[in-house]
Amino acid sequence: MCKTPFLAIVLVMGMVRAQPMLKDTLKVGVFVNPPFVIAEEGENYAGLSVDLWKRLATEINIPYQYVTFSDPVGVIRSLDYGDLDIGINPYGNSPLRMKKFSVSQPFHVSSIGVAITSSNQSQFTVFVNNFFSRDFLNVVLLLLLILLSFGTILWFVERKANKYQFRPGILGLFDGLWWAAVTMTTVGYGDKAPKTHAGKTIAIIWMFTAVIIISSFTATIASTLTVNSLEGEVNSLEDIRRVARIGAVGGSQGAAFLKAQDLSPSEVYRTTEMALLALSQKEIDVLVDDRTAMQYLIRNRQMEVNVKLLPIAFNEQYRSLIMPRAHPLFDRVNRQLVIEIQDKDWKKLRTSYNLAEE
Repeated sequence: MCKTPFLAIVLVMGMVRAQPMLKDTLKVGVFVNPPFVIAEEGENYAGLSVDLWKRLATEINIPYQYVTFSDPVGVIRSLDYGDLDIGINPYGNSPLRMKKFSVSQPFHVSSIGVAITSSNQSQFTVFVNNFFSRDFLNVVLLLLLILLSFGTILWFVERKANKYQFRPGILGLFDGLWWAAVTMTTVGYGDKAPKTHAGKTIAIIWMFTAVIIISSFTATIASTLTVNSLEGEVNSLEDIRRVARIGAVGGSQGAAFLKAQDLSPSEVYRTTEMALLALSQKEIDVLVDDRTAMQYLIRNRQMEVNVKLLPIAFNEQYRSLIMPRAHPLFDRVNRQLVIEIQDKDWKKLRTSYNLAEE
């Protein structure tokens, strides 16, 4: 006779554990991500997502507290563990995310953007500055070292049997250097040529080696002379693949996009602002990150002189609020979100953060 009440208690406890408990104070996960979440003095926040959440919380009439994270990965992990009730930064929708979490009606549409170092100098000025740069000097010195190495080897072999063309002493080293340079560039003056079998063998090896070296050095020198003049040359994903130094923000949609394209960023930064600062200081050549965030920061941090956001964009994506699966407040939050983004004040709120309608 005692089995029925006992089974009922077990069943009720199982149902309680199967669904998140409604808490008196909601834990709201945030990470700094202008213009959506902007850090202010103390532990206060502003931004589009914060203002939207304040309206939602007021209508739902429930208290909340912010829990700060350094990146989106921490928020998503805490939501998965049930330590948070909601993440209010705009999160990209995906089938996997919708399977693991309760994903709200999208309230923002964004894409992956590309920013480069902006230069106000003319192409000729950029070329001249790069011509006398350390990088270009290193390339030239390496080329001279290779020429001198092969020239010295040939001089050493020819110096006795062909002493009129490859003179003894230090002058002979210059003869070897001259021969190697003339042969590499296929000028072919014919004033110096090997006579011994060993010398001719070395000459054949150098001829084939020079073909490979000259093509490689041509590309390297061209890249070095134009490295600070990327504007107008990055118009597609294939152009990005040719850039040596690509930057990204750790755990961001931009980093995920690069990984999906089999591209590895040379530098990874904690925030978009830190990445843009590195770009303005030419620590990287290209930054791939959320287009909305970069556009806002470039404008509000007055980086237009040093940084340029290109018109190209990739992976347009809907962004939403996310909550743990089957959260008891999800339906109320989602319904109110739909009401808020259809309100006439929503457009004004977006405009206040310099966000145009998508």
